[in-house]
Amino acid sequence: MPDLCVIYNPTAGKMRAERRLETVRQAWGAAAVFRPTAHSGHAADLAQAAADEGFTTVAAAGGDGTVHDVATGLLRSGNKNVRFAVFPIGSANDFSFSLTQMPADLGRIDVGRIRRDDGAQKFFLCNVGLGFSGSVTVEARRLPWLQGSALYGVAALRALASQYECPVLKIQIDDEPVQSTPTLLLAVLLGHREGGFVMAPDARLDDGLLDYVHAGQLSRWNVLTLLPRLALFGPPRAQDKIRTGTCRSLKIESDRPVNVHADGEFLCVKSEGMRSFAIDLLPGALAVDIALSRRGGMPLGT
Repeated sequence: MPDLCVIYNPTAGKMRAERRLETVRQAWGAAAVFRPTAHSGHAADLAQAAADEGFTTVAAAGGDGTVHDVATGLLRSGNKNVRFAVFPIGSANDFSFSLTQMPADLGRIDVGRIRRDDGAQKFFLCNVGLGFSGSVTVEARRLPWLQGSALYGVAALRALASQYECPVLKIQIDDEPVQSTPTLLLAVLLGHREGGFVMAPDARLDDGLLDYVHAGQLSRWNVLTLLPRLALFGPPRAQDKIRTGTCRSLKIESDRPVNVHADGEFLCVKSEGMRSFAIDLLPGALAVDIALSRRGGMPLGT
């Protein structure tokens, strides 16, 4: 059977996925199988089936949503030997950016997991965003004509105008005492970026740690002045209302419902009423083919 199964979102990259994949398809010929997704969450089912069928490598061709779903399917399969690759043809491609910054001999990566108070959960490979970060994702879904940094830049401005709030969060980081603090956003990352913004410039996908960024009660003007810096460098180190660090777990309780995303896929929106969450880490849970990912899906010798 073919070694490679490519699961792709035909609507990724503002409908340019098919054209971008045609070169890859021709280069692999009969050595690869290409399976399109038909609806949200379909990629997870296709990936789990591909792992169960015995493919040695399963690739996600699309944006961070496709990456998230394919990885979820592989994790569900329980096959720890099937390798995961990424062909970035989406809007932000945050995970692909982080993956290609890793050493060439990278073999396995960490996976995060977030659970809400009713037991529903999601895995994540790159980031979780709570509060303002989740609201930016809500606004991004309303801007289908934009892509990349422009999409999330405009979405951030819209969220700042219409969804600015600072709920009080009780946050426990590892075994530290619980802190209660007004919170504009809480981002928890394995990768470097969230929506194209550099939130954790020193993050690694294989270090057994979560990076976090907590922003307190910043004003709208503070946020506006920070956005250009976040697009290029990361959070400031000397801002008294911004805390960064690393950990292995977090427990969060909000005084009101909040928007939460995992790799750009919603764990919940405010209308669902969720207020309590737990985040933990699964070290080295996923095998990766970084060489294939760096080649954009092209086989060796092409």
